[in-house]
Formats: sequence, structure tokens, C-alpha cells
Amino acid sequence: MVSELLEAARTKGLRIATAESCTGGMIAAALTDIAGSSDVFDRGFVTYSNDAKMAMLGVKPATLKAHGAVSEEVAAEMALGALTHSEADLVVSVTGIAGPGGSEFKPEGRVCFGIAHGSGPAKTETVEFGALGRVQVRQAACDHALKLLQSAI
Repeated sequence: MVSELLEAARTKGLRIATAESCTGGMIAAALTDIAGSSDVFDRGFVTYSNDAKMAMLGVKPATLKAHGAVSEEVAAEMALGALTHSEADLVVSVTGIAGPGGSEFKPEGRVCFGIAHGSGPAKTETVEFGALGRVQVRQAACDHALKLLQSAI
């Protein structure tokens, strides 16, 4: 799947970047595991902390305060920030609760995604993967992000 994604991006002349929180760089690693991906993959931002989201991607403190790090609003700002701070044409962002833990309002397995390209607003969605365990939630989020990139191409 990743090879096909990279080839589709290559054919369209698109460069890709990632903005990752709960996946900790897994999406970037999946993309760069393929030899020759450097002509498509520009860079990855691993912004695990709120401070990193603000400093590296320009996520607004007010957005974090109002919605929390695990929100579509933050996923949108992460994606748009990565688009602004890279040479990429297409960005996927991920922020979520891999576990263990979570809360009544933000349960384990909730992951918010953003896709940004061009000058339009970021598209966002939330997926409830459930309490699968940390490893499985992170892998499911990575796989879903790759599918979002493929669909966006």
C-alpha cells in the first residue's frame, strides 16, 4: 500500500509531510521504509507535547485550552502548520489517546486526523479505535493516516 501511495504522489508531483503526536513518527517511518521515497517525502514533525505543537506547528494555545490536544481543531491546526513549515503539498496530522488510560470524555483509542493541501481548510475526522491497547491503537492510527493520504492523492 505504501509503495502505491508514494508512486501516486510521485506521478502527481506531490511532496508529503506528517505532523504526528500519538503515532510518534510511525507514519513518517512507514513512508521512508520504502527506498527512493525521498523524492516524495519532505519531512515529519513529531510533536508529542503541547509545547512542541505550538512551537513547531503554530498550534494556538487558545485552541489547546478550549478543545484539548485530542481534538479535530488541534488536528486541523497541526496539518496546516506542517503545510506552512514544510515544502510539502500534502500533509496528514494525527493526535490521539493511544493508552493506556483516557477519560470518560476522551477515551483510549480516540484519534483525530487532519489532511491539508493547497490553500483550502484542513479536513478532519475522528476515529474511535477502542481500547485495543497502545501498540494496536498506534498501528491502527498509522494505517488509517496512510489511507487518508492515499485518498487525498
